Amino acid sequence: MRINEGAVRAGAAWTAVAATGPYLTLKLLWLTGHPVGSDNPGAMDELWLLNLLTFGMDAIAVALALAFVRPWGRRAPAGLVAFPMWVATGLLGTILVALPLFLLSSLLLGPEHNAAQDDKGLGGWVFLVVYGGFTVQGLALITAFVLYARRRWAGLLTDRIGDLPRSATLTVQRSLACVAALLAAGVAVARVYWAAGGTAGLPVAMAEERNRGVAVMDGVTAVMAVAAAAALLVLVFRIRPRRRLLGPLLVAWTAAGSLFGWGSWQLVALGATTTRVADLRKAVPGLMPLVETAQVVTGVLVLAVGAIALTERAARARNGAADVESPR
Repeated sequence: MRINEGAVRAGAAWTAVAATGPYLTLKLLWLTGHPVGSDNPGAMDELWLLNLLTFGMDAIAVALALAFVRPWGRRAPAGLVAFPMWVATGLLGTILVALPLFLLSSLLLGPEHNAAQDDKGLGGWVFLVVYGGFTVQGLALITAFVLYARRRWAGLLTDRIGDLPRSATLTVQRSLACVAALLAAGVAVARVYWAAGGTAGLPVAMAEERNRGVAVMDGVTAVMAVAAAAALLVLVFRIRPRRRLLGPLLVAWTAAGSLFGWGSWQLVALGATTTRVADLRKAVPGLMPLVETAQVVTGVLVLAVGAIALTERAARARNGAADVESPR
């Protein structure tokens, strides 16, 4: 039976739109002074900037989902679609990996009690609404994007690593990739150390409130750092050139998006939550901002190298088509 990809894409896109509804509603209530699900209204007032940013991020996800099913989405500039979807894939893809691992750890090790977490005053149902929505949204939005990309960039499905052009910029690409790999290695070492329970370099408040969920995220971030660097090196050094381009490209896309998205978000969140700390010791950020900045820079470098390589590939394809069509 032949699957109607258009119908699947539309279904996935509209599912993604629907999955944002509860989250957007919750954020809108908080932004308008209705601390639903929270026993600490003052905390919601202090976090209005973060709530506004996350509301905007999910609104962008709705716009992306619509772009995958509406005619104007095919005509939109590639970068206008690809960049926010790169960030969305990184943010949501990380949740899709980390959440099952966290739930599995809770099943095997039992629930974790952390008094510091209890003080935040959010009801248990808020976790289910937020992360349940993110899970559905992530699966649906990524599915819709994959089917959208199959139509718009079909050549990426058949190209091989060796098909990437060996242009004059290849030396620059390889240099940037090596810098990204070094930064990613540093990020991976720090995140593995923190995931294993180490606290050196952490902000005081974060060291005191370490929990299993944060440890899982640290571990996933370390894996993403290694994956992004490895996939990029495979591409720029043309390792196994007869291998399909799609595999390492998807790994680099998702892992670099994760590093950039979560690194950027954590930098913003850290800045927003340390401005009103009464205890000066807890306002000291430690090495965390340095590691997060390294994540962001790594993601940007992977994006830059990938954009150069794919732009050159597209230009060569256009020039080849023009040579075939031109009269001799």
